[in-house]
Amino acid sequence: MTRFFASAATDACDALCGCHTLSRRGFLGAATASAGAALLPARAFAQTAAPANRIDTHHHFYPPEVKKFGGMGGPLTDNWTPAKSLEEMDKNGVRTSILSMASVPMDWFKMGVEDSRKFVRAINDYGAKMVADHRGRFGLFAYLSMVDVEGSLKEIEYAFDTLKADGVGLATGYNNVYPGDPKFAPIFQELNRRKATVYFHPTTQTCCLGIVPGVGDSWAEVPNDTTRAVLSLMFTGSLLKLRDIKFLWSHGGGTIPMIAERIDWLSKGQVKNRAELMPDGPLAEFRRFYYDTANAGYPGSMAALLKLVDPSQIVFGTDYPYVTTEWNMQALRRAGITDAQIKAIETENAKALVPRLRA
Repeated sequence: MTRFFASAATDACDALCGCHTLSRRGFLGAATASAGAALLPARAFAQTAAPANRIDTHHHFYPPEVKKFGGMGGPLTDNWTPAKSLEEMDKNGVRTSILSMASVPMDWFKMGVEDSRKFVRAINDYGAKMVADHRGRFGLFAYLSMVDVEGSLKEIEYAFDTLKADGVGLATGYNNVYPGDPKFAPIFQELNRRKATVYFHPTTQTCCLGIVPGVGDSWAEVPNDTTRAVLSLMFTGSLLKLRDIKFLWSHGGGTIPMIAERIDWLSKGQVKNRAELMPDGPLAEFRRFYYDTANAGYPGSMAALLKLVDPSQIVFGTDYPYVTTEWNMQALRRAGITDAQIKAIETENAKALVPRLRA
């Protein structure tokens, strides 16, 4: 199986799999820390010493099975340990982090059925052990591969009934197939029956790998893939049947906040059955969702997101280990929002998504 090395080949890794790599995120995780210091008021740094009450809904983990398969592309991920997650949390006043998988290499979806099921089970068992071993510090969005529908249904049962997971984590697409595809309907029907929280993390589809030479896939294709996944669910009519799922979209919803009204306007004349698909229109559907602030808490993106949704629909996320917790906190404090809004985003709003956090 292919090993993705963090070296001169890291750009090739992005082109092959859309996974996070040091070359793409190292700028945010290291160089921006010093640059951000020059830009931020003293208030931002005072906040970093706040009591440990923040909730990180976008925190990645890398079980041994991931490393056996070939890792995720660099030392940030290959050298990850639970202790490093806890150290990051303690340093930045994070009480609880919800564990999830990141943008996964497309090769992961090419495993045989039995290997895939063992792989997914090992990942989820490892996450559940972290939750059990560190009471109150972690939650779990159990991973589903989706391409194996029968296996995913079995994993949903195991994740909720045995592991007591807080929700499931999905990729925005699987080899150019998006969540509104009818083949995925049984999975979403079961998640809807369970009133589950469904967290989406973007990846880069094979259609668009390296589509613009010299431009990293994560710069634009990753947020665009979130938008494609959202529209797939909306314009296939899937959302009409999934009213009990709580959807959480990464990175502030990708490009949705910036183009929501464009979608609303253009679809009026171009989608004849729009009223059947979404009786209240696209904007009402966008406002039903939750969005995290991972690498998206910046002034421009937050301004657009807060024009689209109520602040109660926004939760704190870090994208750790690709982006530091401190950098995400600093970004929010540059966004021009109130202290009360920051407190709600960083702590209170997540409790509506994850019941265990209310205790």
